[in-house]
Amino acid sequence: MRKLLKIIVWTIATAVALAALAAGGVLLLDLPNKPAKPDLDRLVAQGGAYDARIRRDEWGVPHIRGRRDVDVAYGLAYAHSEDDFPTIAEVVFAARGTRAAVHGASAAPGDYLVHLLGVWPAVRARYKTDLPADVRAVLQAYADGLNHYGALNPEEVPEGLLPITGEDIAAGFVLKVPLFYGLDETLARLAGETVAESTRGSNAVVIAPLRSDDGSTRLLVNSHQPLEGPVAWYEAVLQSEQGWHVAGGFFPGSPFMLHGHGERLGWANTVNRPDLIDVYRLIINPDDPQQYRLDGRWVDFERSEVPLRLRLWGPFHWTVTRELRRSVHGPVIDTPRGVFAVRYAGMNEIRMPLQYYRLNRARNLEEWRAALALQALPSINYLYADAEGNIGYVYNGLFPRRIGNVDWATELPGDRSALVWGEYRPFAEVPQWWNPSSGILFNANNTPTQATLPIEALGTAAFPADMGIETRQTNRGWRLLETYGADPVITDDEFRRYKFDFAVSPQSEYAAVVKDLRSLPEAADDPALRAAQQLFANWDMRADERNRAAAIGVLASNRVLEARQLARQQGQPLAESALLEALRAAAAELTAAFGRIDPAWGDVNRLRRGKVDLPLDGGPDMLRAVHSIVDTDGKRRAVAGDGFMMFVSWDRNGRLSSQSISPYGSASSRERAPHYADQARLFASQQTKRVYFTEAELAPHVLEDYSPGRRQSGRASGKFRAPAAKAE
Repeated sequence: MRKLLKIIVWTIATAVALAALAAGGVLLLDLPNKPAKPDLDRLVAQGGAYDARIRRDEWGVPHIRGRRDVDVAYGLAYAHSEDDFPTIAEVVFAARGTRAAVHGASAAPGDYLVHLLGVWPAVRARYKTDLPADVRAVLQAYADGLNHYGALNPEEVPEGLLPITGEDIAAGFVLKVPLFYGLDETLARLAGETVAESTRGSNAVVIAPLRSDDGSTRLLVNSHQPLEGPVAWYEAVLQSEQGWHVAGGFFPGSPFMLHGHGERLGWANTVNRPDLIDVYRLIINPDDPQQYRLDGRWVDFERSEVPLRLRLWGPFHWTVTRELRRSVHGPVIDTPRGVFAVRYAGMNEIRMPLQYYRLNRARNLEEWRAALALQALPSINYLYADAEGNIGYVYNGLFPRRIGNVDWATELPGDRSALVWGEYRPFAEVPQWWNPSSGILFNANNTPTQATLPIEALGTAAFPADMGIETRQTNRGWRLLETYGADPVITDDEFRRYKFDFAVSPQSEYAAVVKDLRSLPEAADDPALRAAQQLFANWDMRADERNRAAAIGVLASNRVLEARQLARQQGQPLAESALLEALRAAAAELTAAFGRIDPAWGDVNRLRRGKVDLPLDGGPDMLRAVHSIVDTDGKRRAVAGDGFMMFVSWDRNGRLSSQSISPYGSASSRERAPHYADQARLFASQQTKRVYFTEAELAPHVLEDYSPGRRQSGRASGKFRAPAAKAE
């Protein structure tokens, strides 16, 4: 979004010039904007209102126990802070729109975006009216856990962070959620940027007892997120005496499990991209640029100014202001192509914490569906399974109720109020499938019309065109159909093995690209390119770590896939020369790093964390999903794709079994900690570890047992002896 953000934010040259003023003058002028110092003793005392017990197993996974839900939320925040306080701090600053005060001008565009989307006006207006008291209490308890940790570890706390409030935590949800269905990408394209395909993918599968060999219900949780940062997964198990008992994945800054399982039910999420964003081209009054045309008359923009405090260097800061404009459609942006307004699903919605909390607390299918029917979350697929053998798939979305005979996928005229929708379709109209006779449901960011076997699949004609239901099919979607979908009786071993598939489906666009590359004329006058062509022709379209053709196959094919996507955005075909260049560039990359074009794929594709450096199989848009970047030595380092995952099952008697794995470890940003990368070898070798969900399961595996602020390490005291860590 760099081009758009340069357009939005005032040139930083002004701030730089002002920085040339006498240092004392800059400090004096900034005094009114300087955050007050927090009362650390008060924040520690506030932690005394809660009673949480944190036990860490041999993998460092925190198990939080408390009498009340608020105790558990507080304990989770404290435990997560021990493992990744720097990232949580970044999440809070991002939600406030104050990162530039810490990081300087480079962070100002993101701060402006918070204001552009109206995050804080929505939170301030609706926090006490839209979020019930129990939800607000959990949000504040989580904030108090962060404050308690920060107060005890002030050397880790950036200026202006404390105290954190429940409103800060709610604002984080309001900011992040629209980005999952592509709002940031839409804004970037408005500015004329080309946008590469997002790495936000996922796989999810549920199978009913009739499709398993032993009558079990099975659930695969396999979200694809960055492996580090503000939307990287963190594993925890929570249990309160009030009935909140879940195990699964959390984001930094989230008190709620986002996906995983309870005792009797669980769910997985995948990203979906229905058409939930509308862009309106505004007609500006030539005599008054602060007015736009609507229904034949000129209407004033709603205008305001927002301060952006920028760190210059050291203790020196400067505050600039920037105008915000809104129309009846939504936020307004100026671009070289004109003035546009954007309207998007979930605009001004803040009830995401309510919905997540109710999902976490659901005890059965009826309660879980009631929670999803709150319709606070504007997107994200849900794959559901439970101990009773129910399975379901909800193509979740806040689908605007739009008028007909309009191409909502194009730029819309901004002078017609009839095109400004104000209602959403009810939950009953949201696409969803429950207990199909095939006994299987799945999604890998592909069209929801292929959610089960073709005989039961629904066509797009089943839904109104204005809902903007996705029609794309991914390679992973095809492979789900060709693995899980082709097996009528799935064992536990097969359920796990299919997930780690690293093949290209012959029906996919991926395979079509391979065919196009193989059909290129032989480069008779270029021996190096000809050798690459011959190696590529022999690739079996698999990405196992010993495969010596996979490197040229994966790297060249994905260069073409990315180039085709960008060409489609520009409305242009991809030239044959681009195919040759992709093959040539892949060969050159491999030769430069390895001195050959056929290194084993595992020598190229690596999982790296501190001193850990391991081979990986898989690749982009494979069920074994690995997105990588070129590292300093020319090898490729995994940065996104397969991360935290779970294999969950309930046997025919409803008994729960759960395994999980993370690519690194629980100590997300603590390089010297023992759990910084202790799961990496299991992850790289496609193994998992047991989730200790019950007290009986956990008891033999407790490594540390303490309360926030009173940590006693079992390793230091010898009180607890950790059993040898074993893979499941």
